[in-house]
Amino acid sequence: MSERFFPDSMPPPLASTTTLPWWEAAAEHRLVFQRCTSCDHMRHPPAPICPECRSPESDWREVSGRGEVFTYTVVHRPIAAGQDLPYVVAVIALEDAGGVRMISNLVGIDPGEVEIGLPVELVWEDMSAELAIPRFRPVSRDESR
Repeated sequence: MSERFFPDSMPPPLASTTTLPWWEAAAEHRLVFQRCTSCDHMRHPPAPICPECRSPESDWREVSGRGEVFTYTVVHRPIAAGQDLPYVVAVIALEDAGGVRMISNLVGIDPGEVEIGLPVELVWEDMSAELAIPRFRPVSRDESR
């Protein structure tokens, strides 16, 4: 994604030992989620133990980044100086992520045209060489399921 969504005044997210593999994959433009190797439960955000079976064993699974808008809100007040308004914060139901829903920004669409069930695809916002943030945009009508 060539256009920056976040203004430079926004602080970068912080990684922990638990979330570092997620951020490293994101820097490579790969969307991954933690999967419990004991019960196959997919989870996001990453956690040290499975909320379903309490196992500490997990691995990372890459997903396509395709899904649909589960719910959304249109924001009309900035959280940082220089932020373009309005913008959309959406909960995305990902199609191949075992029920995981992800909160992100919906870009490339007029906020008045957003609707629940809108098919979306992943795009990356490169904040720096080491940091990329996942965003979602509408799937073009030609690519829509």
